[in-house]
Amino acid sequence: MVPAVAAAVNVAPRRSRAREYLANIWRAVTSTFEGLSVTMSWMFRRPATIQYPDKVEKPVQEMLPPGYRGVLEVDLQRCIGCLLCQRTCPIDCIQIKVEKNAETGVREITQFDIDMGRCMYCGLCSEAEDCDAIMHTTQFEATVPHPDLLVLHFVKEPVPVAKRATAPPRRPLGSILDEVIAEFGRRSRGHRWQGMKPSADASPPEDANRSTTAGANAQAAEPAPAQNAAAESPSKPSASEPAKEERDNG
Repeated sequence: MVPAVAAAVNVAPRRSRAREYLANIWRAVTSTFEGLSVTMSWMFRRPATIQYPDKVEKPVQEMLPPGYRGVLEVDLQRCIGCLLCQRTCPIDCIQIKVEKNAETGVREITQFDIDMGRCMYCGLCSEAEDCDAIMHTTQFEATVPHPDLLVLHFVKEPVPVAKRATAPPRRPLGSILDEVIAEFGRRSRGHRWQGMKPSADASPPEDANRSTTAGANAQAAEPAPAQNAAAESPSKPSASEPAKEERDNG
């Protein structure tokens, strides 16, 4: 009986291993065909992908919810100069200057810049102040040819600080951003890209200025080739001239 029991014990594990091996193969084949069946089913359906922005029924900005956190804009007519948005910003992408006019004695906003290249769209600045001066728009296409153009300058001339009681109603959301940068990734109503051109205030990179200045100085310091040749080879009598003089004297 001992050999028979040993044989039975050895046969059972072999059968279970073979069944497990075949079961893994069957599972791999069936799961592969299940995935392919889903993929193949979409070959005979209409595509669900929308070619943005050419075949969009209306601009995406109009379809986004009001609470969407897009590019920031500031209504300076409602700004009370509390600087809460600047202090709340965790990465210091907002720069504000409020100065007192020496002639009129009125506090004026002389600078209100927002670096959208550093902004992380957290919304803390708009939640900190309660005058609705700084808010997120539904504009998200912040595509510019140079990073310096991502700095939005909202103050062109000093603006008096508004009073909370007499502040005018806020302008429509997004209209101020169009005035600051008219071509800030915007498309026309025909959903065509508008040409992006750097503003006159945007300065080129320092490296470009440095290389341009160095090249200009090098060209100015280097004389022309013709002038160098003339300076290095002054006029000398040729070798035939002395022989001619001796022939005449003789």
